[in-house]
This record gives sequence, C-alpha cells and structure tokens, in this order.
Amino acid sequence: MSPSQFRRIALSLPGASEGAHMGTADFRVGNKIFATLGNPDAASGVIGLTPDQQALLIETTPKVFSPVPGGWGARGWTRVRLAAADAATLESALTMAWQNRTPKKLLAGRARPATKAKTSRKSSGDQ
Repeated sequence: MSPSQFRRIALSLPGASEGAHMGTADFRVGNKIFATLGNPDAASGVIGLTPDQQALLIETTPKVFSPVPGGWGARGWTRVRLAAADAATLESALTMAWQNRTPKKLLAGRARPATKAKTSRKSSGDQ
C-alpha cells in the first residue's frame, strides 16, 4: 500500500475528512481523529483501535501492525507499515478505527433509511 492508497481508503468512509495534526495528515469523523498518515515516517500510518482490536491485528498480521510506543499504544493506537499491508486488510482496519470514532448519530443515520423503508411499507400496507 502507498500513502495515497491509505488516504483514498480513509476518505472513502462516510463523513471522513482530512486535516493536519502535529505536522502529519489526519483523518477525522465527527471532529475525532481515527487515523493519521506519516507518523513516524512517510511509510507509516496510525489507526485508532480498541486494545482488543489492536491485539487481534497484531496477532494475525504482525508484519503490518504494531502498537504505537507508550501510553497511546496501550490505549489501542496502532502503527501500520504501509508497504506490508494489502488493500483488504487496510480497509478493514481503517473501517474499525472509523467505527470507533464515529458519532452515534452518524452510525444511526446510516441505519435510518432501511427503517424508514420498512415503516413506509407497513404504512402503505395498512391503508
């Protein structure tokens, strides 16, 4: 994977936007950072996972994922070695990070159209 592919996947997630944080590109949803790019170098990214998600990814793909050093890593922030990642793995990991930071309103809004459609069918069937 390349930094541009990481960026493309991150920005493809609903409500995601790019900003800057401490001299690196960051990706936010609902004003919360779910990933950064270029930390500690251009060949790396960082994603915000839960400690359990982090442990699973490190166990299954240790050549791709490692904890960020210190307290941030203990809280789930995980380094991604871009050159070792494939598109499916990175997309899955970025999606987990996005879901962890997405406001409940946005997640609920994604389910709402299906609920409205069901309600509409019930309403038209009752008439």
